Amino acid sequence: MRVDAFDFPLPEDRIALRPAEPRDAARLLVVRPDDLLDRGVLDLPDLLGPGDVLVVNNTRVIPSRLHGRRGEARVEVTLHKSEGGTVWAAFARPARKCRPGDTLVFGDLCAQVVERRAGGEVVLAFDCAADQMMAALETHGEMPLPPYIAGRRAVDAQDDSDYQTAFAAEAGAVAAPTAGLHFTDRLLAALAARGVGREEVTLHVGAGTFLPVKAEDTDAHVMHAEWGRVPRAVAERLTAARAAGGRVVAVGTTSLRLLESAADQTGRIQPFEGDTDIFITPGYRFRAIDRLMTNFHLPRSTLFMLVSAFSGLDRMQSAYAHAVAERYRFYSYGDACLLHPSTPSLGAARG
Repeated sequence: MRVDAFDFPLPEDRIALRPAEPRDAARLLVVRPDDLLDRGVLDLPDLLGPGDVLVVNNTRVIPSRLHGRRGEARVEVTLHKSEGGTVWAAFARPARKCRPGDTLVFGDLCAQVVERRAGGEVVLAFDCAADQMMAALETHGEMPLPPYIAGRRAVDAQDDSDYQTAFAAEAGAVAAPTAGLHFTDRLLAALAARGVGREEVTLHVGAGTFLPVKAEDTDAHVMHAEWGRVPRAVAERLTAARAAGGRVVAVGTTSLRLLESAADQTGRIQPFEGDTDIFITPGYRFRAIDRLMTNFHLPRSTLFMLVSAFSGLDRMQSAYAHAVAERYRFYSYGDACLLHPSTPSLGAARG
């Protein structure tokens, strides 16, 4: 498909620079095949039922943006994927000045440029021990807020907590799984009282999620890879819940992409551990997911393509136009949607 089919106008003042306070006070647009409902995130228990299961991403964002020097020149790098030990792939600015063999200095943390790749990407080998890497990032790094926020205000201490979900446990992401930012203790308690289950998976979200799609056709776009894990026990419980009539509700596109990577051709979710570069566009037949809770995404982005595949391109264009007109807040710190599929997925449950 042509990438410009996924474009839409968005006034700059709809981009949220801070999350709702409290988090569960965000609005929730329910997108169904035949109508749209303006609700709130706190209404989620009423929109789900006993036996349904939320699947959340328990990745934890690391302070992966580093400011330093190459000689006398300033350099900024954003780590986006571990390649083992203390070797990381990163996006560098300016990348053209980072040549193999160069040393980058971030305070008392140093890294050697091992490789330079296309698209501003470099591979860095840090000079600390592997078990000290996360502590070094906590000392020298900052939260990697997406460019549409960081370009409009400075990163501050409040972001250290605002940009982590209630489920954050497994360190490794360099972008938050933002649908999970809306959950609070009171919302989780209400969902549990309703009989809605919760399972955790891990997908370490990479900075590639913010890369623009530069191709004119979706077939020409190369998707970034991210590491994820679906434990065997989680896969078995999700399969059992669906067999019993419950719906699998992915909290975020990261959970969705991981579960779709783990599902077999019959829709049964299997254990999974490794990289996934699944790229979902309209025409994809969903296998593992019955509902999707997600934030509002960028025009022409792979994530808007994904939600258009799930609920239909025309439906999502209409939903986003409604959201703009009703002044919903967009992107990472913005409001949320609860999406119904345009067609039932394989092994779909009731409703």
